[in-house]
Amino acid sequence: MSKTKRAFVTGSEGFIGSHLVRFLHSKGWEVAGGVLRDDGLSPWQRKHIRTFHCDLRDQKRVKQVLTRFSPTHVFHLGAQSLPTLSWADPVGTFESNIMGSLYLFETVRYMERPPVVVSACSSAEYGNVPPAQIPVTEEQHLRPLHPYGISKVVLDLLAREYFLDYGIRAVNIRLFNTTGPGKVNDAPSDFVRQIARIKMGKQAPCVEVGNLKPRRAFLDVRDAVRGFYLAAMKGKPGQSYNLCASSTNRIDTLLRTALRLSGVKAEIRPVDRLMRPSDERVIFGSTRNFRRDTGWTPEFSLDDTLSSMLKHWEAVL
Repeated sequence: MSKTKRAFVTGSEGFIGSHLVRFLHSKGWEVAGGVLRDDGLSPWQRKHIRTFHCDLRDQKRVKQVLTRFSPTHVFHLGAQSLPTLSWADPVGTFESNIMGSLYLFETVRYMERPPVVVSACSSAEYGNVPPAQIPVTEEQHLRPLHPYGISKVVLDLLAREYFLDYGIRAVNIRLFNTTGPGKVNDAPSDFVRQIARIKMGKQAPCVEVGNLKPRRAFLDVRDAVRGFYLAAMKGKPGQSYNLCASSTNRIDTLLRTALRLSGVKAEIRPVDRLMRPSDERVIFGSTRNFRRDTGWTPEFSLDDTLSSMLKHWEAVL
């Protein structure tokens, strides 16, 4: 029997999924991606990996695809991942994130050789954490604040149950803030996109911002996907692990670092539409357990991350 590792990545057209399939391919794995929309595929993906249209809400299709590809490892990243959208459409979010995950685990349960399943859970499972409990550990109570966070708690518990009841080798990653080339809709990507536009003469020298006071630990996506890989190789089945950068920065530090790296001089202008009704003062997770079990450590600095994002936006704008 071939010893080649075969990975099936749900949500492979997404931000983290698109980086993960490249990483696994570079390791010599045979990689297949499940996609919801073919128009989200990059030219690289079309050329180098197999892709299957696979709506996780379609149980028959999930079973068909996994049976056909017969992976040794499943990286379950496919989800409705926006908290704001989960408030607007909680039913759709639960159908995708909860029922889709259930269909996947039910399929894995009955496979002749069940694969390892690494699931993308979320720091949103914790909700508001008291300052005295930061950095948050995996033992913290799960008290999510929105339907998206609730859906990830269910996935977390579901994976653990399938390990305990059926022996599925399931490992959960509670992922904290992650950014990098290709990311949209977070503070670093918004800053860098505006700075790139200013540098290219497509925007006046003014960066519009929201609240710059919170502290966040933004993990480079390249460190994140290596974390998913190590979780598959060395993570303990049945465990949930935090995956987070090793230190926090104020949001204004991210902005000023991006400006320094770009050489752009610009006004910083707070605008009401970018202000949230409330912001956690600090979001930061302990990765002690994950480092102990897998040997993972982040390799990319804040400068590395923001520089790679500047290059990305300058290439695509």
